[in-house]
Amino acid sequence: MVTVAVLDDYLGVASRLADWGAVGPGAEVLFFTDPMAPPELVEALAPFEVLVLMRERTAFPAELLAQLPALRLVVTTGMANATLDVDYLNRRGVVVCGTGGSAAGKPAGPPAGLPTPVEVAWALILAVTKRVVVEDRAMRDGRWQVGLPADLAGSTLGLAGLGRLGGAMVGPARVFGMDVVAWSQNLTEQRAAELGVRKVSKADLLATSDVLSIHLVLSERTRGLFQGDDLAQMKPTGFLVNTSRGPIVDETALVAALRDGTIAGAGLDVFDREPLPPDHPLLGLDNAVVLPHLGYVTESVLRGMYGQAVEDIRAFLQGAPIRVLSDPSSEGTSR
Repeated sequence: MVTVAVLDDYLGVASRLADWGAVGPGAEVLFFTDPMAPPELVEALAPFEVLVLMRERTAFPAELLAQLPALRLVVTTGMANATLDVDYLNRRGVVVCGTGGSAAGKPAGPPAGLPTPVEVAWALILAVTKRVVVEDRAMRDGRWQVGLPADLAGSTLGLAGLGRLGGAMVGPARVFGMDVVAWSQNLTEQRAAELGVRKVSKADLLATSDVLSIHLVLSERTRGLFQGDDLAQMKPTGFLVNTSRGPIVDETALVAALRDGTIAGAGLDVFDREPLPPDHPLLGLDNAVVLPHLGYVTESVLRGMYGQAVEDIRAFLQGAPIRVLSDPSSEGTSR
């Protein structure tokens, strides 16, 4: 018998999106829907041998993992998890597995097309530039046309990161008639040329973008990459969209820039702390459109993730682990 804890199942859907019985006979699988603080985590999870983590929803540093003596296997959705101390688990002999790609002929995500985080990025771009949320609220208050939307045609989309997700932003931008520029710390001229994008410096990215959309992997190199001084270099009519990870942008500086009119607005799917506290200042700003990290939260994506988590656990119990993670940077930083 093996005990499995599935964490951060916010919507209470994990139990129906995979065949958890396929883990093996006698397996006990429990689902946790509410976020827990470290003291609660230790008390709740101490008896469990297997943890299934929804990537980066709950942090598991070494000091927390050290208090879970029964742990034998950790499965994280995705093939990297910046808030999980993989090195510590490797040294301790706990196996860490991820999800991604395909296995057993089953897709790990949605049908072919734009990746779901890219769909969310464009939803946010349209929401902020076309004033969707502001005008909707105004109409419900009895007001009609309280501001002017911005044009996408003829404007410039700036991409911070031109990997798989950043690259997928280029096609829709062309359809909207936008110019596209891109920058990242390791972007090459060859990659930019492949996508027909103009490679620029960070300063030019900030100065020329009408919409700056972030598509970078969170790492020590990208944490706090955009500070208040960077936001001050943007156009006052510019918008920032972040569907990557909150800590890439200094959140305090972003709130100040939105309050002061340094930038026109922001569309955000990610935050320093998730779930976002109900008293967070972003929630009081009309020029911020906020979503609860929906970039990968579709039924097909979650079904693929949880299905592969079951495969990971079964393979581990059979003595032949798959999708094993030994390097916390295994996903790379090409975005």
